[in-house]
Amino acid sequence: MPELTIQIGGRGFDVSCQEGEEAFLHSAAKLLDDEAQVLSDQIGRMPESRMLLMAGLMLADKAAGTDDKIKALEAKLAEVETELRTLRNMPQPEPERIEVAVVPPSVTDTLAEIAARAEALASVIEEKSAG
Repeated sequence: MPELTIQIGGRGFDVSCQEGEEAFLHSAAKLLDDEAQVLSDQIGRMPESRMLLMAGLMLADKAAGTDDKIKALEAKLAEVETELRTLRNMPQPEPERIEVAVVPPSVTDTLAEIAARAEALASVIEEKSAG
């Protein structure tokens, strides 16, 4: 088990940790040292037990605030997921109906006849004007 010396509030503490957890211990010690430094700057030198207690309480307060934020965000996420599920489960809207006029065959036939007559008249006029 590795033995490390960590610095908290300008004081060294010998601690041990599990193999491979040294980096985590150093990170945690830095957090505690940062809080102890704030205390030291504000109050000055104090007994180490009081310094560690106060620094630990300050970190606990930050952690509690973070927990509250996480719970609020989880609640908001659950709300959004529920809304999303509701929207996904809604039935698809009915397709929009578009009506297209249908031209009866008799009208089509009549128009074809008129076109044929117009072409015949155009041919007659061309022949008369050419001759």
